[in-house]
Amino acid sequence: MSLRDLDGWTVLFDLDGTLVDSAPDLVGTLNRLLVEEGLPPAPPEVARTLIGSGARALLAHGFEAAGADVERARSDALFERFLVDYTAHIADGSRAFEGVVETLERLAERGAVLVVATNKRSDLSELLLDRLDLRRHFLAVAGPDRVSARKPSGAHLKEAVAMAGGDPARAIMVGDAAPDAEAARDADMPCVLTTFGYTPVPVDTLGGDVLIDAFEDVEEAIDGILAEFYVRRALKA
Repeated sequence: MSLRDLDGWTVLFDLDGTLVDSAPDLVGTLNRLLVEEGLPPAPPEVARTLIGSGARALLAHGFEAAGADVERARSDALFERFLVDYTAHIADGSRAFEGVVETLERLAERGAVLVVATNKRSDLSELLLDRLDLRRHFLAVAGPDRVSARKPSGAHLKEAVAMAGGDPARAIMVGDAAPDAEAARDADMPCVLTTFGYTPVPVDTLGGDVLIDAFEDVEEAIDGILAEFYVRRALKA
């Protein structure tokens, strides 16, 4: 393939569980709040599956897993405490998955426009990306506060592509959980799903077009999707 064979294509990435292993800090904040509320901390293996739909959902799931009244987790005051604590510890233990930087650089060299489409609030997403020196790879960061509807709505992905000046008909979503797969399906975009992310149900039941076991496999997955795209276009010609 030519070096610029991805010109005109936008690749969207989920953040938590796809680009970054952020569970240590998200779970750390959750568990500190649970303990402050007199509740048992969530075991790490359970807590990792609670990530993916945003901080409010994480709090609700965490309280539910601790056997507490979920309504306690829905107070604005508790949510603000979560944000203050998480902001202070956002990159204590979070790290990009192996191969992320190298893969993003190769995709950009081939002409792809890279975008983050996440259910994490945009300012927190940008703070995390900045702390891990990843922000420079992305033309846009689309949290739920910058779109009309969050994942699993396809509007989230379409508007994220538009923010980067791209065409939703030439876009690919890379994620790890049901909101990513459902949003891609709703937006009529192909979807690559990681098997190493955060999902409470088996990833192979979510309907992704390609499953990958390592981030280094993203490029090969995209190549396969593009090959099918151009075959279909040739058949229609």
